[in-house]
Amino acid sequence: MDEVGLVVGDGGRRREDCSGGAAQEVWSRSASVQPPGRAAVGDGLVYSPPHPPETAIEISPALFLTTWASGLAIGAAIVAGWRVVGPGFGWLSAGVVVLFGGTGWAVGGGWPAGLGTLAAVVAFALARRSGPSVVALLVSGALYVAASVPDGGLLGTLSGAVLLGGVTTEMLLGHWYLIDPALPRWALKRLAAIGAVGVVADAIVLGVDAGTELGAEVVGWAFLVLAITTLALMAAVWFALNEPSYPGVMAATGLSYLAILTAIGAAAAGRALVDEGTSLLGADLVLDTIALL
Repeated sequence: MDEVGLVVGDGGRRREDCSGGAAQEVWSRSASVQPPGRAAVGDGLVYSPPHPPETAIEISPALFLTTWASGLAIGAAIVAGWRVVGPGFGWLSAGVVVLFGGTGWAVGGGWPAGLGTLAAVVAFALARRSGPSVVALLVSGALYVAASVPDGGLLGTLSGAVLLGGVTTEMLLGHWYLIDPALPRWALKRLAAIGAVGVVADAIVLGVDAGTELGAEVVGWAFLVLAITTLALMAAVWFALNEPSYPGVMAATGLSYLAILTAIGAAAAGRALVDEGTSLLGADLVLDTIALL
């Protein structure tokens, strides 16, 4: 781009725009009393320094919701495969997948998210038949992963799905325990362990990707605090389930509520920090592969 210059008389102003994205400089002549923030530079000239642009934190709702739906669909399929609950939990979990994934599709998740939502609807309809419902949920989860990978990358999508899916499924199943206290507790413990693994995996993937920005940005510290808090809450859920009485399950369910809030914050802050995927997360590689095809 060519340089542009503008000079207007002695009482006017001079404006220069430099090529290469250089900052804009404004010089003007004015009275002896200068506005705040301006310094007089000889003979009435006033220099206004350029203002650095404010950094905006952005995250794609479609990316976040499809990642969440993928983890929840796979988590619901795992629980259905354990055969510890009836069709009621299948309707609940598949309905939540349709809600999250369908919203992700509506806000720009693309055709894979639409097909994933359709598969979740099929799983809802087949909740009374465990085998076909499990297959439909797994297909739904895979399609939501496909919808998330171009923006979130393969590793970022998988780690986020394990984090959000593990914690959310644990909370949903914990509520089902309040309905049927005779259910075995090992299922809740396994989901709590899956959620804890997801926290660690997501922190490693996003932390390495962020590099030095992790400790230099406020959102980086927020991500660390929220991830550590989520991990602590998942550990607390595990130990609460060791309490043989019914209040142990109630405490674990309450803790899982808090864990969902901190997990959402950690996943959102981490993805805002890395600006929705880089070469480490695999987004660039996936997009290049699609372009070649």
